[in-house]
Amino acid sequence: MTEALKHECGIAMIRLLKPLEYYQEKYGTWRYGLNKLYLLMEKQHNRGQEGAGLAVVKINPAQGSEFVFRERATGSSAISEIFGSVNENFAKVPSEKLNDPVYAKNNLPFAGELFLGHLRYSTTGKTGISYVHPFLRRNNWTSRNLALAGNFNMTNVDELFNELLEQGQHPRDFADTFVLLESLGHYLDREVQYQFDKFGKDTGVKGQELNKLIEDNLDIPFMLSSASKKWDGGFVVGGLIGCGDSFVFRDPWGIRPAFYYANDEIVVVASERPVIQTAMNLDVEDIKELEAGQAIIVKKDGRVSFPQIIEKKKSFAPCSFERIYFSRGSDADIYKERKELGKLLLPRILKSIDSDLRNTVFSFIPNTAEVAFYGMTQSLENYMQQVRFRKIREKGDNITDDELSRILAMKVRTEKVAIKDIKLRTFIAEDEGRDDLAAHVYDVTYDSIRPHEDNLVIIDDSIVRGTTLKQSIIKMLDRLHPKKIVIVSSSPQIRYPDCYGIDMSRLSEFAAFRATIELLRDHQMQHIIDEVYRKSAEQRNKPKEEIINYVKEIYAPFTDEQISAKMAEMLTPPGTQAEVEIVFQSIENLHEACPNNKGDWYFSGNYPTPGGNRMVNTAFLNYIEGVDKRSYLPKFIY
Repeated sequence: MTEALKHECGIAMIRLLKPLEYYQEKYGTWRYGLNKLYLLMEKQHNRGQEGAGLAVVKINPAQGSEFVFRERATGSSAISEIFGSVNENFAKVPSEKLNDPVYAKNNLPFAGELFLGHLRYSTTGKTGISYVHPFLRRNNWTSRNLALAGNFNMTNVDELFNELLEQGQHPRDFADTFVLLESLGHYLDREVQYQFDKFGKDTGVKGQELNKLIEDNLDIPFMLSSASKKWDGGFVVGGLIGCGDSFVFRDPWGIRPAFYYANDEIVVVASERPVIQTAMNLDVEDIKELEAGQAIIVKKDGRVSFPQIIEKKKSFAPCSFERIYFSRGSDADIYKERKELGKLLLPRILKSIDSDLRNTVFSFIPNTAEVAFYGMTQSLENYMQQVRFRKIREKGDNITDDELSRILAMKVRTEKVAIKDIKLRTFIAEDEGRDDLAAHVYDVTYDSIRPHEDNLVIIDDSIVRGTTLKQSIIKMLDRLHPKKIVIVSSSPQIRYPDCYGIDMSRLSEFAAFRATIELLRDHQMQHIIDEVYRKSAEQRNKPKEEIINYVKEIYAPFTDEQISAKMAEMLTPPGTQAEVEIVFQSIENLHEACPNNKGDWYFSGNYPTPGGNRMVNTAFLNYIEGVDKRSYLPKFIY
């Protein structure tokens, strides 16, 4: 992707099921859990560059000792910083004590059995250490302590906030992270109190004996079910409870991903499958995906269960952008799907170049489009094989050796044309000079095509704003003097904002939307914009369940090809000599390539939750009214 989307967070949870002595003996270190957590987080660094944090809980700590530990940091080097801080606690410990797991458990911080890691990117615009997960809710009762981290974005924070007010709470912040922490904390408190009243009255036991009964009988599924009744959004929420219970809970629409592995010594959960494979040295079949609406719960005594907290929704819609762009391409299925996305573009590519493979060079935008490029070139090679076969059959027995050699020499021409050269630093001023600098973010391999003879087809995984295309990519490619530049997107046109954890919430950000608005004006169809605004304004204060996505009517008068042509016109820099065309994947082909991830709301406008329709309605009102704010945040946050 030429313009990297700042996107959803990543989580990692580990539960050691054996005493620390077991790992010291088998793996040579009681820090086995910490080391695996580091690997899981580092391998998911692609999911969050604003900050990172970890929390650790000790099971059965000595009375009067700390049992919950947390470390957080901001910035792209946060993972190294937090683990560096953790290891500073061990730097001055004599080796004989440091290698003693019993001593470590009783005396050293972060020597525990429960681990929760988080990588953060803010989709609310709120930054700083106070917004970095895990969040903590502290209490002298171990069972009332909660460390929470997640990959989520809630569309109805205002409703959830008001629910807390109705309970008599005073939330410290409007951010959905704080709201979820207080909501889960509230129902955890109620569950503890229920067990306290139940066993205190029924058995008459007191003190630590009563506390043990409470911890053994905490109903975590009931707590999650009670807290999440009104949640609307995409989420994977992980939590550690001070008494030793832990959980990870996935949304009932399956929007955000979660994978797990469990054996008799460890339970591991992460946002991506290959990171577990790599960290634990496993085969792909060993790792399972958490079902939509399901939780994985590990009790203090090590029992693992998978309760269905919320029934899987009929509008089940796992995020397709996970497959196209966000998740690591090392996942076996994602690698195949990205190649398939490239293969399925063949008919559109051939049409754009009039099937002139002899005079066309194929390349890709580094680096995320590389796998789709392999799929595209494989389909081209297969097509070329058919062409060679047909030409030979047409010649029949009369074919000469020279003709046969020329036909067999026909091949698909591929080159590494585009090179990611520099990163434009944020300290460069936002002035006219910035555009000139932006033009040099990418560079070209000179003499990689024949000037004024060759077409140049270059694939990217998606096109969002189109800014880098206009400021850098097309300018840079035009220096090679191709006859025609064809920009190919392995994903469909991005037309609608996201509200489930991807930071693209303003309609004005999308080149496809801007192009369609211009088409409406070109065709004297301003009345459609006015009518959609009127309809959207009329449902401004309706419950989210009653809101309709009228923004679809903006796109209805035009074909995909008309919108693509307008985008090419708008994104072609002045002075460009080559003809420029933009070719997009179809939504139908997207679903064929990624059959298990049907979440396509950013392309189709079909949001799986009611909050999605409310968000796109707000986004359109904000666009027309000139309000430059994220559309999924409630008014009182501003």
